[in-house]
Amino acid sequence: MMPTIVMPTIVKPTTADTYINSDSQTPYEIGIVRQFPFSSSLQRMSVITRTLGAPNMDVYMKGAPEMVVSMCNKTTVPSKFHEELHAYTEKGLRVIGLAWRPLDLKLSWHHAHKISRSEVENDLQFLGLLILQNMLKPETTPIIHLLREADIRTVMVTGDNVLTATSVARDCGMIEPKSRIIHVCASPPSENVQACIEWTESDATTAEGYTQNSKADSIQLKTFTEDIPCSKYNFAVTGKSFAVIKNHFQDLMPKIVQRGTVFARMSPDQKVQLVEELQALGYSVGMCGDGANDCGALKAAHAGISLSEAEASVASPFTSQIANISCVPKLIREGRASLVTSFGVFKYMALYSIIQFISVMILYWINSNLGDFQFLYVDLVITTTVAILMGYNGAYTHLVKKRPPGSLVSPIILISIILQILVQIIGQTTAYFLLFTQDWFEPLHPSQDADENILCPENTVIFIVSSFQYIIVAAAFSRGPPYRTPIWQNVWFLISLIVLCMYTAFMLFYPNYLSFLESFFQVYQLGPDHMKFCWIIFTVIIVNATLTFAIEWLMGKAFIKTFIKPCRKKNASKNIYKRIEKEIMNDPDWPPIGQVTTSNCVS
Repeated sequence: MMPTIVMPTIVKPTTADTYINSDSQTPYEIGIVRQFPFSSSLQRMSVITRTLGAPNMDVYMKGAPEMVVSMCNKTTVPSKFHEELHAYTEKGLRVIGLAWRPLDLKLSWHHAHKISRSEVENDLQFLGLLILQNMLKPETTPIIHLLREADIRTVMVTGDNVLTATSVARDCGMIEPKSRIIHVCASPPSENVQACIEWTESDATTAEGYTQNSKADSIQLKTFTEDIPCSKYNFAVTGKSFAVIKNHFQDLMPKIVQRGTVFARMSPDQKVQLVEELQALGYSVGMCGDGANDCGALKAAHAGISLSEAEASVASPFTSQIANISCVPKLIREGRASLVTSFGVFKYMALYSIIQFISVMILYWINSNLGDFQFLYVDLVITTTVAILMGYNGAYTHLVKKRPPGSLVSPIILISIILQILVQIIGQTTAYFLLFTQDWFEPLHPSQDADENILCPENTVIFIVSSFQYIIVAAAFSRGPPYRTPIWQNVWFLISLIVLCMYTAFMLFYPNYLSFLESFFQVYQLGPDHMKFCWIIFTVIIVNATLTFAIEWLMGKAFIKTFIKPCRKKNASKNIYKRIEKEIMNDPDWPPIGQVTTSNCVS
């Protein structure tokens, strides 16, 4: 067996003047003996290292400043640590804490690989803060504004510091410049002390995130006793507070989630819990993430979008090739277009069946029926063609506030189908009875064999009118804006409608020019001998088309919903978040700013 040689990772300066130690002429190299990887639950990572020529090993730690400080010797932590941390995070800067300590001289290589994490991550010496400025991507702010204009709520859930997160939320427009931020600080129960929530409001900040205090370097949380306009405040919650609220203040969770805009220092499990809480309120939740910590939330959301092709893309149903949120409005527009197209095809297939049923019932009355090739023309040439091509309308370019119907049995869709059925019934029966007003018309004397009763004026009128109705409803159910592109941009669909209309009109006006129509389609020759009646039938078709399009136009108007709402006798919204928002709006004394809310639970 070949021996295995384990070589540590070596790090060293990149410039020649710092590479050689001037005192000993020894190259300055640091070997990483062992790594304790970053964990979102621990909020830190550390490494055990050995410097070339040094007698001992060292441990270095980086992570969330609050977590790093808790592992340090208190005498090494500056007295103004929290003030400095607040000052940096309030400006939207990302802050990482650094710490170090030398390890025992007796610690060997093998022991370093067996020692527990808790044994080395203690009594560290605080080194300082590493300040990073992570600028917003240029696409972020316009996209957030676009979503807000479309009445789509945006929430930030992150592992960063809460002050950094709130500053970024202001910068990108998630929080309006004049909106107040209320920090929900929850503490777990301890011995003889109940779990509690302290409601404090942060100082007013500008859109750039810099505080407007008299002391530029002092960032404090102030307590206000005046009432807060319900529409002008947002909650900021940390992961620790979120856990306490979930365990001890479950009755307040819906309100906090409803008004929560910033959720900071959240673990992967807490991100999943937040998504589930939003879903429980009736929201359709979309989640964007780019790291392994987001995998659970991406999977739990209704629509998860991975902004990278790393671990997150495995759990997410959607992966963006562009590493920014510009894909979000596009996904929403495409989703709405797909939903509206699905409902349009459903309505078309429903009307197709009803129109054919009406035709067959009228013809059965005189012991007639549509011919085999008439059925073939309707089912294969018309219905199959338009049903396939009507789904090729693209998504509309603008994202609008109005949402499409979310259910096939929504009142708007059901009323549309019912009214369209009535219009098609009226169209066919009107054309049928108009035939009886013609002097030249002789009613069919049906024979016992129904196949011999197909070639007759009654059959031809019903066949022609119903063929136009299939085409008309297909066009009417392919509405464009505000969710899909206009029908004329679906070129092949438009061409098919024009060709089908021209051919069907040709069978109405000039069937004698193609002698096979009479034998193949079993169409009675109406024109040109009875051209006046042909124009009467065509007028019925035009009126039928006008009413069909008018109904679909009316169904898209807001006043129709207003008219329908009282008839539904709907006492409360089915969406819980709307009821929660109404409760908040009707309670000007909540949240209790400057007060402490306690639970009945004591550890």
